[in-house]
Amino acid sequence: MYPVGDVPYQHGAVLPGTPQAKRDSCSPAPPVCRRPLPVSENKRYDAAGRPYADSVKGIQESSGTPATDHHAALFRPLTVRSLDLANRIVMSPMTRSASPGGIPGADVAHYYRRRAAGGTGLIITEGVAIDHPAAVDNPRVPRLYGDDALAGWRTVVDEVHAAGGRIIPQLWHVGPLWGAMSKTVDPVVTPMRPSGRWGTAGTTSYSDEYVARAAQPTRPMTDNDLADVLSAYVRAAVTATELGFDGIALHGGHGYLLDSFLWHDTNTRDDRWGGDLAARSRFPAAVVAAIRDAVGADMPIFFRFSQHKQQDYTARIAETPDELQVALGALADAGVDVFDASIRRFDVPAFEGSDLSLAGWAKKLTGAHAMAVGSVGLGKPLRDSRAAGAAEIVDNIAEVDRRIESGEFDLIAVGRLHLADPALATTLRTGAPLTPFDRAAHEGSLH
Repeated sequence: MYPVGDVPYQHGAVLPGTPQAKRDSCSPAPPVCRRPLPVSENKRYDAAGRPYADSVKGIQESSGTPATDHHAALFRPLTVRSLDLANRIVMSPMTRSASPGGIPGADVAHYYRRRAAGGTGLIITEGVAIDHPAAVDNPRVPRLYGDDALAGWRTVVDEVHAAGGRIIPQLWHVGPLWGAMSKTVDPVVTPMRPSGRWGTAGTTSYSDEYVARAAQPTRPMTDNDLADVLSAYVRAAVTATELGFDGIALHGGHGYLLDSFLWHDTNTRDDRWGGDLAARSRFPAAVVAAIRDAVGADMPIFFRFSQHKQQDYTARIAETPDELQVALGALADAGVDVFDASIRRFDVPAFEGSDLSLAGWAKKLTGAHAMAVGSVGLGKPLRDSRAAGAAEIVDNIAEVDRRIESGEFDLIAVGRLHLADPALATTLRTGAPLTPFDRAAHEGSLH
């Protein structure tokens, strides 16, 4: 039992900066202490451009490549702790709003099974509500609590495993964005915001009506709120382990709760949870550390982060690689194995003066594995592809393969093409034509 402020919580991690944290962070027991090197010293590749195996994090790469004429690096196996992946293709988490009452039904199980049967190496589920009153406002988003919902998830896991796939849930708390998915929310529920701020609206796809409503300040999160949220994350992670999921994913981007601690515009606290970027990273890192403590050394932990926010697509948590290292280094030390670098286009340089992508910087700065995402095989980013008609197919798969081969990142998450083609991995392996994503045909239904 460790404190969050003055409030105890179970299965918690020692919080950063405490004497025990300094003693425990370099314990020989996993997770082993990682001290990210300055950018100039962090050499992650050998002379041939191959990434070194990261034995500290229990991650190993196989040197064998399955026989295939197309995209060899995409089909190279990967092991992350206890998770064995047949290839580097990941189904990206996508909210489907297809679980009435928060219960995933047989159609959801079939939807995920089809992608596993189609050869996808790893499925990350749509965002799943953790057991907290303000976690998710959409009643059709699946939850990871309650006997009825857990029975549905057990079927999903069994179906995916029966098809030879691997699946992990993305644990979700929307934080400041409570009310964005539903106009009718419980008026008694207080949105969880570090400082009571929704954030400054910039370039956003939200309606003016919603922004005006959401911009009203709420009370900042209290120590009790912090403890309750952290405990809810831990319960969800333990539940996922008990259901047979193959790992844990945390949504820490897009302006949602964990990200709202990282972003200076939503975190103006003057206690230990706010201040500079190192201080703003403490609560997300505490959540990761508590989950690692609860689930043990074998379960891989993925963490999605982003520069952009739904409140403002131009927002950034880090202006330089050194700033990014502050946030991601704390999360890596807490137990993150794979950073899911969320961006609209996977190949966009993250900082001036370098061609390296956001995923590439995550790997370079932390030594953890990294996953890229964004407009794979498509000419329009997600927001733009929601216009009428099919998104243009762009042959950038070879560029994905090249970057994986070079060691820039290790996994590629694909969203919309997985909706268009459940057998996407097989399509890529055989070199068959890609199926265009059409919002009208693919976004509104499970198939």
